This record gives sequence, structure tokens and C-alpha cells, in this order.
Amino acid sequence: MTATAAHRVLVVDDEPALARALAINLRANGWEVITAADAKAALDAAATQHPDVILLDLGLPDLDGTEVIAGLRGWTSVPIVVLSARQHGEDKVEALDLGADDYVTKPFAMNELMARLRAAVRRASSAEPSESQVVVGDLVIDLAKKRVRRDGVEVRLTPTEWGFLELLARNLGRLVPREQILREVWGTGYLHEHHYLRVYAAQLRRKLEDDPSRPRHLLTSSGMGYTLEP
Repeated sequence: MTATAAHRVLVVDDEPALARALAINLRANGWEVITAADAKAALDAAATQHPDVILLDLGLPDLDGTEVIAGLRGWTSVPIVVLSARQHGEDKVEALDLGADDYVTKPFAMNELMARLRAAVRRASSAEPSESQVVVGDLVIDLAKKRVRRDGVEVRLTPTEWGFLELLARNLGRLVPREQILREVWGTGYLHEHHYLRVYAAQLRRKLEDDPSRPRHLLTSSGMGYTLEP
């Protein structure tokens, strides 16, 4: 059994020979492969390339892989399969607690790894909600059609405003950290541009809130991030 062409895997490993071998085998089995050799490149690729699954080595040169898992789980539910030489139970428990979906130890059998990746993608596909509309007060946010209506009237949003609102809507009721919003909506080169968030949050409140000065739905947690409350 091979993956369909639509299945894209992000391979994160700083060992060039292993990353190359994984890429060759994955492509031979029908996967589209993206590679990253460190945490920064991995987070950037996850935000811009939208992989279906991430194969993550924990021993990265700039950040520990567990920090990458925590960072990813701040804004995405993409399945993460850890590939690591660490065989201690504590390492596995920590990775899974942080949000990894599976844990494969080195050395490994390639056919087993392929099966784990396919299973992770299947679970993610079956877990996706069938409801594409998020209702927030008098707002109906249609994630499939990428539009929002207020009291039945469509509200015109810029692409950046929509990206900001969509990310909050997909995490309804949960705090989304500032850095994750900047990474997902603007890209990794804008992680310190916190003033962008204040400007666009104000624009969204003017369009979506009854009283923009006293918002009920788009809430700020000072110094931390934003929450869309139902």
C-alpha cells in the first residue's frame, strides 16, 4: 500500500544521510516530501507548506524536538510522528504528552515507519470535524467558504484579517499565543511584530463586535495572545 499523491510529509532531521534516505524511500512510496534540518526551518515549513504529517527527530541543533512539538501544538493539529534514538520511557511520555501522535525509536524498519505515517494520516482525516461553520454570537464563520456573516450579512475582510480570524475560530475558546498567530498568518520573519496584532485585532473588532471598545468575542490576554470566545 502506498500513500496518495496528496499526502505530504515534512521530514525534520539534522542527519543529512538519514534525511536523504528517508526522502528517497518516502517518494518511492508515493509521498510528497519536504525536508528541514533544524527547528526554525521545520516551523516555517509547517506554517507555509501545510504537510499532512510531520516526521520529527528530537535531537535538533537549535531547539529540542519537544519544544518544536509544543510550538506546533499552539496552532495546528497536524499529526506528528517522532523519530528518535532516545529510548527512555520518560522521553516518549513527554513527547506524547506534548501532543505527538506516535513515537518510533531508531533503528527502525522502513515498512513499519511507513505504516505508522499512513495510520497517523488516516486518524487525522477521520477526526476532522464535518461542521465547517463556527457560530460566535451573531457571527457565522464559514471555514470552508472562507467568509463571515454578521446577522446574515456578509462582512468583507482582507486576506490578512481572514487569516487572523480563521486561526482563532479553529481554536475557539482557546488562547492562541501571539508568536503562533504571527507565524501562521504573517510568517516566521514577523515573530516580533506584535503591533501588527493590535492593529488587525482592532480592525476585526470594528467589523465584528457590537462595541469594539468593549469586545465580547475577540479578547486579548495582555502579553500572551488572543482568544475568540463563543
